[in-house]
Amino acid sequence: MALTQSPLLWIVGGALVSYILYTRIALYLRRQRMIKEHGCKPCPYVFNKDPILGLDVFRDNIQLSKAKRILPGFRSRFLNLKTNTFHSRMMDLPLIATCEPENVKTILSLKFKDFTLGARTRAFSPLLGDGIFNSDGEKWANSRHLLRPNFARDQVADLEAFERHFKLMLKHIPKDGSTVDLQQLFFRFTIDTATEFLFNHSTDSLRMMDVDENNEDVIFSKAFTEAQDDIMMRTRLGFLDVFRPNKKGNEAIKICHAYVDKFVDDAIAWRREHDAEKAAGWTQEDGRYVFIRELAKQTDDRKRIRDELMNILLAGRDTTASLLSNMWFEIAKRPEVWTKLREEVKSLDGRLPTYEELRNLKYLRWCLNESLRVNPVVPGNSRYCIRDTVLPLGGGPDGKHPLFVRAGTLVGYSPFAMHRRADIYGPDADDFRPERWETLRPGWEYLPFNGGPRICLGQQYALTEASYVTARLLQEFAAIESRDENGGVWVEGLTLTCASGNGTKVALTPA
Repeated sequence: MALTQSPLLWIVGGALVSYILYTRIALYLRRQRMIKEHGCKPCPYVFNKDPILGLDVFRDNIQLSKAKRILPGFRSRFLNLKTNTFHSRMMDLPLIATCEPENVKTILSLKFKDFTLGARTRAFSPLLGDGIFNSDGEKWANSRHLLRPNFARDQVADLEAFERHFKLMLKHIPKDGSTVDLQQLFFRFTIDTATEFLFNHSTDSLRMMDVDENNEDVIFSKAFTEAQDDIMMRTRLGFLDVFRPNKKGNEAIKICHAYVDKFVDDAIAWRREHDAEKAAGWTQEDGRYVFIRELAKQTDDRKRIRDELMNILLAGRDTTASLLSNMWFEIAKRPEVWTKLREEVKSLDGRLPTYEELRNLKYLRWCLNESLRVNPVVPGNSRYCIRDTVLPLGGGPDGKHPLFVRAGTLVGYSPFAMHRRADIYGPDADDFRPERWETLRPGWEYLPFNGGPRICLGQQYALTEASYVTARLLQEFAAIESRDENGGVWVEGLTLTCASGNGTKVALTPA
């Protein structure tokens, strides 16, 4: 029996080896043709010394994180290697890092379908599920189709809601010249406005700063922050995360889901009642826009509604708060910028600004743009290459030739490094100078809200909210003084977005 099977096993084994050799040779030849057709040249710049897991890079990143210097540290790799594109490793993944605008354009737009989010989905899924920021392909397209109509101009311009929460924030700003951390207030303000916009129910964290911590809104606000910290830890550890005891993170995620599920159930019940009334011919619209109800009109999938809400809440709260914190950190150090902003806001004659008036505050918009350039709220990102492709730049010693990218490579791009390139923004690229926007008309070299098909749907909401808060503070206060304990040197507070690592400590003088 063994003798009769032995030749068969040899034949099967030989066929398998031949097939493997054939596919490997075919893949090699196909890649060589692709390299030749596109004129690709290898990139000679490599950061990691450990070729297997890049453990030297891992150790370097840990040290930079402890020092709150991941962003300048990563940028220094480009500067020290004297290149805008280099090879490295992220544990088990080969990595190409770039700050070339044309490469970013290719990744996010021209060859959008060659890339996915990769392992990020695994780290984000426990909190965000299959929402718009955490899905690819058809799931992502369906999410974008579902959400896009809900960000029309008349829906993001609810300035009355901004004003209600602004008045609550104003109560927590000292009028006697003592120090206040505006960053803490900005994060409370944005979660309050975002939850009202999404759920028709605000967490009211500004109203309840001194309220019993057993309040469910207070519990949710804290759990939401803890759940985001958990995402960052999952991302950093990668496949090693399975070995981490994580009771606190899992409990925070459960609290967040249970909190949002209540509003989802209410919205689905409202939709069924609304449909029944509409069928009877006697329903009457109240004219109020409620985001969650609009989603419930489009789907009754409970988990899908919750996932999308968690995704939008994450963006609606953190990006705007980080933008405000970073910008006010810079404004507090610059009396000349403060004076120009105050002069511009005087054109409102003390009135609450309208949507159109906010858009016409030119110098304020320059300050927002400059803050997003110098300290982008999403300073780094990546995409996972799912098929062999080509980047237009990065090959050869001069980096001017096309670069071949193998499937299975992680491509990281750094808006932080790109926004500070002296060859693009001038020798003062590191400086906060709003006046540069008088003539500056950047393309892909400026990436505050991502780009291509995945460009941020809520960017107008964020800019409107940040503009409103800034204009109102300028109306209420005549002078500002930085009380930063780090000598006015901005350091990163890097989570899913990037705010000031030391807060935004200032003293304000009432007008």
